[in-house]
Amino acid sequence: MAGVYWYDGQWMTEEPKLTGPMDHAFWLGSVVFDGARSIKGVAPDLDLHAQRCVRSARAMLMKPTMTAERIEELCREGIRRMGPEATLYIRPMFFVRKGLGAARPDPDSTDFVLALYDSPLPPYKGFSCCLSPFRRPAPDMAPTDAKASCLYPNGARASAWAAERGFENALVCDVNGNVAEMAAANIMFAKDGVVVTPVANGTFLAGITRARVLTLLREAGVPVEERTVKPEELETADEIFSTGNFGKVLPCTNYNGRALQPGPLTRKAYELYFAWAEAKWRVIPAG
Repeated sequence: MAGVYWYDGQWMTEEPKLTGPMDHAFWLGSVVFDGARSIKGVAPDLDLHAQRCVRSARAMLMKPTMTAERIEELCREGIRRMGPEATLYIRPMFFVRKGLGAARPDPDSTDFVLALYDSPLPPYKGFSCCLSPFRRPAPDMAPTDAKASCLYPNGARASAWAAERGFENALVCDVNGNVAEMAAANIMFAKDGVVVTPVANGTFLAGITRARVLTLLREAGVPVEERTVKPEELETADEIFSTGNFGKVLPCTNYNGRALQPGPLTRKAYELYFAWAEAKWRVIPAG
């Protein structure tokens, strides 16, 4: 896929080769990243993604070598390099090269790389999802306050479990058995005109897109609840949809084998989000 990469002060069009078997990141997974989007020159909440990348690095005992402002500046330059028609995934990353003792990362060996590459948005056509047996860890079990690479294999296990049963996505609960999120996106559902989403409790990444959609719905007069959600509530939901950086807002059209239609509140969330993004976050002027 086409892309541009920034490392050690230089832009390049080939992926830089960065790690080896003795690097802490390679061996013990001391890697954090963030995921932003640019959709034909529109990059929503780019500042918040850069800020979260720096916070994640600190949460993983790293010493960030770039400020959030500098990361955002580089992202904007990369978007312009890829051109006004590109739809991109934007991935700033911090990683650690050396360790202190057997496992602790050496913060002074923190490094940074940025990747921007072609990544089309999934179509707004709906996806299937099922409840999986996997759970998100509690904050005292894993670095859940970071967007850390080491957290993602559990979501991948849930996705694989769902795929083996004919579903495209998986629902994951928290350690108490309440709904947390989907395998790699946040979940919302609608019931009797109210949009509901699990309250942030430290076990899952309460995403930037999630927060933006909730704000836009509230501003539009839609009742919104952030609260504890039991898995059985989804069995009678009127609508279910995901929010996340990769697909933004996508309808679930099959949950645990029950057919659902993309409903009016899902569509409203989708339209509100993209209208706001176009109005506020154009990096490359429209042609």
